[in-house]
Amino acid sequence: MAEADPGLLAGLKPVEEIAVADAADLDARLLASDTPFIVRGLVADWPLVKAGRQSAGAARDYLLGHHRDRQFVVSVGQTGSDGRLFYDDAMAMNFRTLNARLPEIFARIADMAGHADAPPVYLASIDMHEFFDGLHEANHVDLGDRTPLASIWMGTRTRIAAHNDMPDNLACVAVGARRFTLFPPDQFRNLYLGPLDNTPAGRAVSMVDFHAPDAARFPRFADALAHAQVAELKAGDALYIPALWWHHVEGLAAFNVLVNYWWRDSPRWMGQPQDVLNHALMAIRDLPPAQKDYWRDMFDYYVFANDDAVTAHIPAGGRGILDPMTPTLAGRIRAFLLRALSR
Repeated sequence: MAEADPGLLAGLKPVEEIAVADAADLDARLLASDTPFIVRGLVADWPLVKAGRQSAGAARDYLLGHHRDRQFVVSVGQTGSDGRLFYDDAMAMNFRTLNARLPEIFARIADMAGHADAPPVYLASIDMHEFFDGLHEANHVDLGDRTPLASIWMGTRTRIAAHNDMPDNLACVAVGARRFTLFPPDQFRNLYLGPLDNTPAGRAVSMVDFHAPDAARFPRFADALAHAQVAELKAGDALYIPALWWHHVEGLAAFNVLVNYWWRDSPRWMGQPQDVLNHALMAIRDLPPAQKDYWRDMFDYYVFANDDAVTAHIPAGGRGILDPMTPTLAGRIRAFLLRALSR
């Protein structure tokens, strides 16, 4: 797998490293920070980390000792793709998605070890509770009162295009090594995002190849790099990625395992902003300019500013969906939208 241009990474700011005393200290840091940070050795005592330090095979054996006998979803890329799971020239995916049992997948990874042109093999965002017995209990981070989604990511050398996620994210390298290149949320214009619907994994991704950026095609990418941070992680290290931060992820070893935790501070019953954006593309984007200006003003008034003037003149009890949001009110709005969209 080719390395990123050393000149590209040499000038990037390293992600801040912090030390935490205990779970309460980690909780306080997560609550207080709106920028990424690294905690070296946070999960160094995990049995999975210790197995990986023996060998990649020992790590796979450890995982097989906990896996459930069921089909796993696995992505298999193209030979010669340099580990990049991305689009092909026709904007279709350059990888196949298959179903197989974990022993079969791991056997293929073992067979390909040492082959420089082997296609990337990647198991992404596998639910630890659903696909393994006891793995989470033996290898987890105490995140206090949060109820995160715990996922495991396993595979060979891979490159995942820069993307962002709605939840906060604590990413823990268990086996191998990973490099994260991170950008603040406001850098999306400079990352040249691809389609919103046709995506490798559900989120729009940067079209820039970080190993060979095309300055003529993506001139503003240089501006993004001026705001970038880089994190080089080894087994046992953890990286906090705040919600909406863009991150390009590289699995650097022949076999890599990452465990991550996603959580949202907002209630689960709230809607997804991406759904609103998709609907606005259909309903607002192609309106005449004057009408678009009107709806921009309406969104600002009702959604982004949302001050007391919005409802002060409406009697209490008669404000409808302008009342403070609750699970019941969210359910009413969802039902109304489903009826409206089905017409």
